[in-house]
Amino acid sequence: MDNLTSEWIVFIHGAGGSIKTWNFQINAFKKHYNILLIDLRDHGRSKNIQPAYSRYNFDIVSKDILRVLDEENIDKAHFVTLSFGSVMMQALYKRRPDLVMKMVFIGGVFNANWSIKSFVHLARFLNLFLSYQRMYQVFSYLLIPKKEHQPARRIYQQQARTLGAKEYLRWLGLYSEFFLLLKSFHRQPVHNPMLILMGEYDYIFLPSACKFSGEKHFAELKLIRDAGHICNIDKPAETNQAILNFLDNPKQTTKKQQTRAQSDTSLF
Repeated sequence: MDNLTSEWIVFIHGAGGSIKTWNFQINAFKKHYNILLIDLRDHGRSKNIQPAYSRYNFDIVSKDILRVLDEENIDKAHFVTLSFGSVMMQALYKRRPDLVMKMVFIGGVFNANWSIKSFVHLARFLNLFLSYQRMYQVFSYLLIPKKEHQPARRIYQQQARTLGAKEYLRWLGLYSEFFLLLKSFHRQPVHNPMLILMGEYDYIFLPSACKFSGEKHFAELKLIRDAGHICNIDKPAETNQAILNFLDNPKQTTKKQQTRAQSDTSLF
């Protein structure tokens, strides 16, 4: 990958984030690809997007992304997503699989197990009496508990402050479709290679990612050692290299190759 290709990579951040989530990736990837960084509706600089809605669903927020791709005349792209961005990717894939080349899920969220369900139900419960700013602060410690991951936690908290209270409540409306979408994607035939990058200390989402990758021949799982949920910030060099290696590999990973990769080379 010595020369810039004509291929695109679209980066989709997580809930409460922004394109600043990818500050540690931009220089590494712009040398090789055309890159598109998207601020989701209400996040970062994507404020007062029209048409406005009092409540969101996955169809609304998916169409926002598709509209940007159409405006940029992108008909095929690789997608790199983080946390809730991986759920957005699943919604996009259900609507437009023809757009997708390869998918990368960092801190991926998959078919809900008890830990994910408990996490989501706790968020709904705390929302009854905590401000959204306080909510993000609490969940930053649940998602990023270790002291050595403080930079990622600080960035997560800083970005979340740009999301207003009313905006937060609109995004909370996605809860009604959340579990159904995860279950639907789990059952959907997928023909595109997928890389799942998980921090070894991602206690909430790692078990489900392991189960998903073990059942899907197209999914390759790699653990990033000494990283938490936001491993692209905790360990950017390792994360970037893993993604570049994956995108540059013309062969789709098989189950046999995946098992060998996990046991021999998946820990950095």
